[in-house]
Amino acid sequence: METADNCRRAACDAVADVEPPQLHDLVETVLDGASMLPGALTIASATTAASDATGPFEEPTGDDPDRELAGVVTHAAGVQLIYEGLRLTRTLAREEPWTQEEPTADADTTLDASINADTRHAAGTETTSDADLEVLAADILVARGFYLLARTEAAGTAVRTVQAFGRDQTRRHELTNSDVAFDEDVDGEPDTTTAAGSGTDPAAIDANLERDVLELAVRTGAAAVDGSPSSRLLAFTDELAETVGTSFPPAEEYRSDLEPGASDPSLEDSSTDRATSATDP
Repeated sequence: METADNCRRAACDAVADVEPPQLHDLVETVLDGASMLPGALTIASATTAASDATGPFEEPTGDDPDRELAGVVTHAAGVQLIYEGLRLTRTLAREEPWTQEEPTADADTTLDASINADTRHAAGTETTSDADLEVLAADILVARGFYLLARTEAAGTAVRTVQAFGRDQTRRHELTNSDVAFDEDVDGEPDTTTAAGSGTDPAAIDANLERDVLELAVRTGAAAVDGSPSSRLLAFTDELAETVGTSFPPAEEYRSDLEPGASDPSLEDSSTDRATSATDP
């Protein structure tokens, strides 16, 4: 999918000057393994918004800086970088690698750039030095994402997305470290509740990041062309957020959904009124 490739190249270009090489390799590894769905959705939103306003046109490739929407690829990369940095932060917060025992002196402690962070966590091979590099990588990814979205209409939405992520992770930490009662529900599954009786599903709290990033993507794309998010894409993001959980599938799986011409008349003709986003003030 050319759109995903364009987003990946733009994201990699934005972090090309990261040093030292070991840190740069880690950052590139994170981007190499990314689904690029947030970035692709950003471009689809911009393409649809601009088409609604000016008529059909070809999707920008990012190769011609004079084209009307060439800069959208950069904005898409900004959204993708912010998501990858927050996702990596969430993984580190959940796994807490600093509390794990260091490997023996004769173990290979060299960072393997061909293995992404989630794989190392799952395999139990994370070291404190690896985790330290990943913290730096996460900070760099988010910072470069903000740099690409600076002085754009999407900057405020990006800030609110990060703030919401911080609140969610603080709440998740408080819930998982408090006295929580696990009761058997009627279907035999554990029902996690606090003493006050409020729902406390850590996975649902974590998944707020994906939901908010999808909203950030469609609003960033539309704002890049001074338009409004397509009702079709807003509906698509709502449906997608219900199914993806805490990881995005490859953008290629949603090629038809991201095509500007694949709109549903029943959606496009409907009211664009929408409930307030979780990332809105």
